[in-house]
Amino acid sequence: MSQLSQRLAEAVDALPLEPHLRVLEIGCGPGAAARAVAARLDTGHIVAIDRSAAAVALAREACAEEIASGRLTVRRCAAEDFVPLPGEGPFDLVFAFRVGALDGRHPEAGHRAMSRIAAALAPAGRVFIDGGDPLRELSVPGE
Repeated sequence: MSQLSQRLAEAVDALPLEPHLRVLEIGCGPGAAARAVAARLDTGHIVAIDRSAAAVALAREACAEEIASGRLTVRRCAAEDFVPLPGEGPFDLVFAFRVGALDGRHPEAGHRAMSRIAAALAPAGRVFIDGGDPLRELSVPGE
């Protein structure tokens, strides 16, 4: 199991996590942040998605214990195509680190992604991305 980089550790520490939350990570890469979040959940659950098949394979391997425990699900999906599977949502907390669709690098994909996120978010749900100190909270359309 790899350790979190300082940047990721600070970002995960800054998330307003509670043991019961339903969490969505967009762009999970090899699963380091998802694994750290899963470790802080009791009755909660994290769904980690990534558009890359290679990243999803790495995350499934690295997070096998958390997946087996029922605290983590990893699946291949782009943010702009995300639709929760039955039982996955609504999400209390959504986060993404270095995801172009949400940090302004790909605005058109970002509009589609935010629409999908808004549809999957619980009424008081919150969305965080990197780029703040260390996080920045995004406002969600329709709020």
